[in-house]
Amino acid sequence: MLLISCPNCGSRDETEFHYGGQAHVPYPENPAELDDRQWAEFLFYRDNTKGAFAERWLHSTGCRQWFNMLRDTVTYEIQAVYPMGAARPDKAAPAPESGTASTAPDSTTTGTAAPSIAATSTATSTAPASTTAPEGATT
Repeated sequence: MLLISCPNCGSRDETEFHYGGQAHVPYPENPAELDDRQWAEFLFYRDNTKGAFAERWLHSTGCRQWFNMLRDTVTYEIQAVYPMGAARPDKAAPAPESGTASTAPDSTTTGTAAPSIAATSTATSTAPASTTAPEGATT
């Protein structure tokens, strides 16, 4: 699951977003002059690059704003997040954190780590943990 950094809300789970296709596709200057083949190419023909790819995304359950993202299609690494209308970044840089989301290691927003229970444990058993269910348990 991807963790997407919304420029307005901060890092959120990918389920809050909708993919909007390739970014930076210019609208035809004279749409009335296009024939059917040219319209089909404008509407349906998109790049299918391997590597860095500029995409449009909508934060549909958050701020409901569109933004662009530069993402590697092989590794899914998000290289940059930038506003609509801005030029595609030349150099791929990590997306900056913004908004009010917590980036603490034990944050439930980022989901990067669970709270440590080492300090709260009182049992000091050296017996190996059982990997089978107790007798009589149903599985």
